[in-house]
Amino acid sequence: MERRRALAGLLCAGAAGLGAFAPSSPVAAAPASARTARATAAAGPRPPASLLGDEIRRLPTSRKVLALTFNAAWDVDGIDTVLAELRRRKLPATFFPTGEFAEARPAAVRSIADAGHGLGNHSYSHPYFDDLSTAERADEVRAADEAIRAAAGTEPLPFFRFPYSSTTPGAVADVNDLGYAAIEFSADTNGYLGPQGGMTVDKAVERAVDAFAPGAIIQMHVGSNGADVVLDAEALPRIVDAAVADGYEVIDLRQFLVAAPGTR
Repeated sequence: MERRRALAGLLCAGAAGLGAFAPSSPVAAAPASARTARATAAAGPRPPASLLGDEIRRLPTSRKVLALTFNAAWDVDGIDTVLAELRRRKLPATFFPTGEFAEARPAAVRSIADAGHGLGNHSYSHPYFDDLSTAERADEVRAADEAIRAAAGTEPLPFFRFPYSSTTPGAVADVNDLGYAAIEFSADTNGYLGPQGGMTVDKAVERAVDAFAPGAIIQMHVGSNGADVVLDAEALPRIVDAAVADGYEVIDLRQFLVAAPGTR
Protein backbone atom coordinates (compact mmCIF):
# COMPACT_ATOMS: atom_id res chain seq x y z
CA MET A 1 0.00 0.00 0.00
CA GLU A 2 2.78 2.43 0.89
CA ARG A 3 4.54 1.68 -2.40
CA ARG A 4 1.38 2.40 -4.34
CA ARG A 5 0.64 5.54 -2.42
CA ALA A 6 4.13 6.73 -3.26
CA LEU A 7 3.57 5.96 -6.91
CA ALA A 8 0.22 7.75 -6.82
CA GLY A 9 1.96 10.89 -5.66
CA LEU A 10 4.16 11.12 -8.71
CA LEU A 11 3.70 14.13 -10.91
CA CYS A 12 4.20 14.14 -14.69
CA ALA A 13 7.12 11.74 -15.23
CA GLY A 14 7.22 11.79 -19.02
CA ALA A 15 5.17 8.82 -20.15
CA ALA A 16 5.08 9.89 -23.78
CA GLY A 17 5.89 7.28 -26.37
CA LEU A 18 3.94 4.31 -25.03
CA GLY A 19 2.72 3.70 -28.55
CA ALA A 20 0.12 4.92 -30.99
CA PHE A 21 -3.31 3.42 -31.44
CA ALA A 22 -5.61 2.79 -34.37
CA PRO A 23 -8.52 5.15 -35.00
CA SER A 24 -12.10 3.95 -35.19
CA SER A 25 -13.37 2.95 -38.61
CA PRO A 26 -15.54 5.60 -40.28
CA VAL A 27 -19.06 4.64 -41.37
CA ALA A 28 -21.97 6.46 -42.86
CA ALA A 29 -24.01 8.16 -40.15
CA ALA A 30 -27.33 6.49 -39.33
CA PRO A 31 -30.48 8.27 -38.14
CA ALA A 32 -30.15 8.98 -34.44
CA SER A 33 -33.88 8.64 -33.82
CA ALA A 34 -34.21 5.03 -34.90
CA ARG A 35 -35.11 3.22 -31.70
CA THR A 36 -35.91 0.09 -33.71
CA ALA A 37 -32.31 -0.01 -34.86
CA ARG A 38 -30.48 -3.00 -36.22
CA ALA A 39 -28.27 -5.16 -34.04
CA THR A 40 -24.84 -3.67 -34.40
CA ALA A 41 -21.93 -5.84 -33.48
CA ALA A 42 -22.34 -8.69 -35.97
CA ALA A 43 -20.66 -7.16 -39.02
CA GLY A 44 -17.32 -6.02 -37.59
CA PRO A 45 -14.79 -7.35 -35.08
CA ARG A 46 -16.44 -9.06 -32.14
CA PRO A 47 -15.60 -10.09 -28.58
CA PRO A 48 -13.86 -13.44 -28.13
CA ALA A 49 -15.39 -16.17 -25.99
CA SER A 50 -13.14 -15.12 -23.11
CA LEU A 51 -15.07 -11.86 -22.83
CA LEU A 52 -18.52 -13.47 -22.89
CA GLY A 53 -20.61 -15.25 -20.28
CA ASP A 54 -19.89 -12.89 -17.40
CA GLU A 55 -19.22 -9.26 -16.57
CA ILE A 56 -15.59 -8.41 -17.28
CA ARG A 57 -13.82 -6.59 -14.47
CA ARG A 58 -10.31 -7.60 -15.47
CA LEU A 59 -9.00 -8.40 -18.93
CA PRO A 60 -7.94 -12.01 -19.59
CA THR A 61 -4.18 -11.51 -19.55
CA SER A 62 -1.23 -12.06 -17.25
CA ARG A 63 0.73 -9.18 -18.79
CA LYS A 64 1.30 -5.96 -16.87
CA VAL A 65 -1.18 -4.00 -18.90
CA LEU A 66 -4.23 -1.94 -18.00
CA ALA A 67 -6.99 -0.11 -19.83
CA LEU A 68 -8.24 3.43 -19.30
CA THR A 69 -11.97 3.95 -19.77
CA PHE A 70 -14.23 6.97 -19.44
CA ASN A 71 -18.00 7.15 -19.08
CA ALA A 72 -19.90 10.08 -20.60
CA ALA A 73 -23.44 10.71 -19.43
CA TRP A 74 -23.59 14.31 -18.12
CA ASP A 75 -21.53 17.35 -18.98
CA VAL A 76 -18.46 17.70 -21.19
CA ASP A 77 -16.33 19.83 -18.89
CA GLY A 78 -13.42 17.39 -18.79
CA ILE A 79 -13.33 16.10 -22.36
CA ASP A 80 -10.87 18.61 -23.82
CA THR A 81 -8.44 18.12 -20.92
CA VAL A 82 -8.69 14.34 -21.08
CA LEU A 83 -8.23 14.19 -24.85
CA ALA A 84 -5.30 16.59 -24.72
CA GLU A 85 -3.55 14.50 -22.07
CA LEU A 86 -4.13 11.25 -23.98
CA ARG A 87 -2.85 12.90 -27.15
CA ARG A 88 0.24 14.22 -25.39
CA ARG A 89 1.01 10.78 -24.02
CA LYS A 90 0.00 8.95 -27.23
CA LEU A 91 -2.28 6.74 -25.16
CA PRO A 92 -5.50 4.96 -26.09
CA ALA A 93 -8.70 4.95 -24.07
CA THR A 94 -12.22 3.66 -24.53
CA PHE A 95 -15.16 5.99 -23.96
CA PHE A 96 -18.65 4.82 -23.01
CA PRO A 97 -21.23 7.51 -23.82
CA THR A 98 -24.96 7.10 -23.38
CA GLY A 99 -27.21 7.58 -26.37
CA GLU A 100 -28.77 10.64 -24.79
CA PHE A 101 -25.32 12.13 -24.30
CA ALA A 102 -24.44 11.45 -27.94
CA GLU A 103 -27.61 13.16 -29.11
CA ALA A 104 -27.13 16.15 -26.81
CA ARG A 105 -23.34 16.46 -27.30
CA PRO A 106 -22.58 15.16 -30.79
CA ALA A 107 -19.50 17.38 -31.21
CA ALA A 108 -17.96 15.91 -28.08
CA VAL A 109 -18.56 12.35 -29.25
CA ARG A 110 -17.17 13.22 -32.67
CA SER A 111 -14.05 14.69 -31.06
CA ILE A 112 -13.45 11.40 -29.23
CA ALA A 113 -13.76 9.42 -32.45
CA ASP A 114 -11.63 11.89 -34.40
CA ALA A 115 -8.89 11.47 -31.79
CA GLY A 116 -8.84 7.75 -32.61
CA HIS A 117 -10.35 6.38 -29.40
CA GLY A 118 -12.87 3.58 -29.26
CA LEU A 119 -16.50 4.23 -28.40
CA GLY A 120 -18.42 1.68 -26.38
CA ASN A 121 -22.09 1.66 -25.39
CA HIS A 122 -23.43 2.81 -22.02
CA SER A 123 -27.15 2.41 -22.84
CA TYR A 124 -29.45 5.07 -24.22
CA SER A 125 -31.03 6.57 -21.08
CA HIS A 126 -28.90 5.12 -18.25
CA PRO A 127 -31.56 2.98 -16.54
CA TYR A 128 -31.11 0.12 -14.11
CA PHE A 129 -31.00 -2.88 -16.42
CA ASP A 130 -32.25 -5.28 -13.75
CA ASP A 131 -35.56 -3.38 -13.92
CA LEU A 132 -35.92 -3.99 -17.68
CA SER A 133 -37.21 -6.86 -19.78
CA THR A 134 -35.04 -8.51 -22.41
CA ALA A 135 -36.80 -6.49 -25.13
CA GLU A 136 -36.35 -3.23 -23.23
CA ARG A 137 -32.66 -3.97 -22.75
CA ALA A 138 -32.29 -4.54 -26.47
CA ASP A 139 -34.04 -1.24 -27.19
CA GLU A 140 -31.65 0.62 -24.87
CA VAL A 141 -28.54 -0.93 -26.42
CA ARG A 142 -29.64 -0.50 -30.02
CA ALA A 143 -30.89 3.05 -29.59
CA ALA A 144 -27.60 4.01 -27.96
CA ASP A 145 -25.68 2.44 -30.81
CA GLU A 146 -27.62 4.46 -33.36
CA ALA A 147 -27.10 7.71 -31.49
CA ILE A 148 -23.36 7.11 -31.00
CA ARG A 149 -22.94 6.02 -34.61
CA ALA A 150 -24.73 9.13 -35.87
CA ALA A 151 -22.77 11.50 -33.64
CA ALA A 152 -19.34 9.96 -34.19
CA GLY A 153 -19.53 8.83 -37.79
CA THR A 154 -17.67 5.68 -36.74
CA GLU A 155 -18.52 2.09 -35.99
CA PRO A 156 -19.12 1.73 -32.24
CA LEU A 157 -17.31 -1.08 -30.49
CA PRO A 158 -19.10 -4.25 -29.33
CA PHE A 159 -18.44 -3.31 -25.70
CA PHE A 160 -21.29 -2.51 -23.33
CA ARG A 161 -21.01 -0.99 -19.86
CA PHE A 162 -23.98 -1.30 -17.53
CA PRO A 163 -25.38 1.88 -16.00
CA TYR A 164 -24.57 1.99 -12.29
CA SER A 165 -22.57 -1.22 -12.88
CA SER A 166 -25.85 -2.94 -12.03
CA THR A 167 -25.38 -6.36 -13.61
CA THR A 168 -27.26 -9.63 -13.36
CA PRO A 169 -26.53 -12.94 -15.11
CA GLY A 170 -29.68 -12.49 -17.19
CA ALA A 171 -28.81 -8.95 -18.23
CA VAL A 172 -25.25 -9.99 -19.16
CA ALA A 173 -26.66 -12.85 -21.25
CA ASP A 174 -29.04 -10.45 -23.02
CA VAL A 175 -26.18 -8.06 -23.83
CA ASN A 176 -24.00 -10.93 -25.02
CA ASP A 177 -26.83 -12.14 -27.27
CA LEU A 178 -26.77 -8.72 -28.94
CA GLY A 179 -23.08 -9.20 -29.72
CA TYR A 180 -21.58 -7.15 -26.88
CA ALA A 181 -19.10 -7.98 -24.16
CA ALA A 182 -20.07 -6.57 -20.74
CA ILE A 183 -17.02 -4.47 -19.91
CA GLU A 184 -17.19 -3.24 -16.33
CA PHE A 185 -14.17 -2.15 -14.30
CA SER A 186 -11.62 -3.18 -11.70
CA ALA A 187 -11.95 0.18 -9.97
CA ASP A 188 -13.94 3.37 -10.36
CA THR A 189 -11.99 6.41 -9.24
CA ASN A 190 -15.28 7.98 -8.01
CA GLY A 191 -13.95 11.27 -9.30
CA TYR A 192 -17.36 12.01 -10.77
CA LEU A 193 -18.66 12.62 -7.24
CA GLY A 194 -16.64 15.80 -7.12
CA PRO A 195 -15.60 17.77 -4.05
CA GLN A 196 -19.23 18.04 -2.96
CA GLY A 197 -19.28 14.23 -2.79
CA GLY A 198 -16.20 14.12 -0.58
CA MET A 199 -13.76 13.26 -3.36
CA THR A 200 -10.39 14.81 -4.12
CA VAL A 201 -7.80 14.26 -6.84
CA ASP A 202 -5.61 12.40 -4.33
CA LYS A 203 -8.44 10.01 -3.44
CA ALA A 204 -9.28 9.39 -7.10
CA VAL A 205 -5.65 8.58 -7.91
CA GLU A 206 -5.32 6.29 -4.91
CA ARG A 207 -8.43 4.32 -5.87
CA ALA A 208 -7.02 3.74 -9.35
CA VAL A 209 -3.51 2.83 -8.22
CA ASP A 210 -4.75 0.41 -5.58
CA ALA A 211 -6.47 -1.54 -8.37
CA PHE A 212 -3.38 -1.94 -10.55
CA ALA A 213 -3.02 -5.58 -11.58
CA PRO A 214 -2.53 -7.40 -14.90
CA GLY A 215 -5.57 -6.64 -17.05
CA ALA A 216 -6.99 -3.95 -14.76
CA ILE A 217 -9.75 -1.74 -16.17
CA ILE A 218 -9.88 1.74 -14.68
CA GLN A 219 -13.16 3.63 -14.88
CA MET A 220 -13.27 7.42 -14.93
CA HIS A 221 -15.74 10.04 -16.17
CA VAL A 222 -15.38 12.99 -18.55
CA GLY A 223 -17.82 15.07 -16.50
CA SER A 224 -18.87 15.62 -12.94
CA ASN A 225 -22.13 15.33 -11.12
CA GLY A 226 -23.17 18.95 -10.68
CA ALA A 227 -19.77 20.64 -10.34
CA ASP A 228 -17.41 22.46 -12.67
CA VAL A 229 -14.37 20.62 -11.28
CA VAL A 230 -13.68 17.34 -13.14
CA LEU A 231 -11.44 15.45 -10.76
CA ASP A 232 -10.78 12.58 -13.15
CA ALA A 233 -9.34 14.96 -15.75
CA GLU A 234 -6.97 16.30 -13.10
CA ALA A 235 -6.15 12.81 -11.81
CA LEU A 236 -5.38 11.28 -15.21
CA PRO A 237 -1.72 12.41 -15.51
CA ARG A 238 -0.88 11.09 -12.06
CA ILE A 239 -2.63 7.78 -12.71
CA VAL A 240 -0.65 7.31 -15.91
CA ASP A 241 2.61 8.31 -14.22
CA ALA A 242 1.98 5.77 -11.47
CA ALA A 243 1.20 3.05 -14.02
CA VAL A 244 4.38 3.69 -15.99
CA ALA A 245 6.49 3.84 -12.84
CA ASP A 246 5.07 0.48 -11.77
CA GLY A 247 5.89 -1.11 -15.13
CA TYR A 248 2.40 -1.11 -16.67
CA GLU A 249 1.53 -0.45 -20.29
CA VAL A 250 -1.73 1.29 -21.14
CA ILE A 251 -3.43 -0.71 -23.89
CA ASP A 252 -6.42 -0.41 -26.19
CA LEU A 253 -9.43 -2.63 -25.48
CA ARG A 254 -9.68 -3.18 -29.24
CA GLN A 255 -6.69 -5.49 -28.95
CA PHE A 256 -9.04 -8.07 -27.47
CA LEU A 257 -11.47 -8.16 -30.40
CA VAL A 258 -11.42 -10.92 -33.00
CA ALA A 259 -12.46 -10.89 -36.64
CA ALA A 260 -16.01 -11.83 -37.54
CA PRO A 261 -16.49 -15.15 -39.34
CA GLY A 262 -15.67 -14.96 -43.02
CA THR A 263 -13.34 -11.96 -42.64
CA ARG A 264 -9.58 -11.75 -42.52
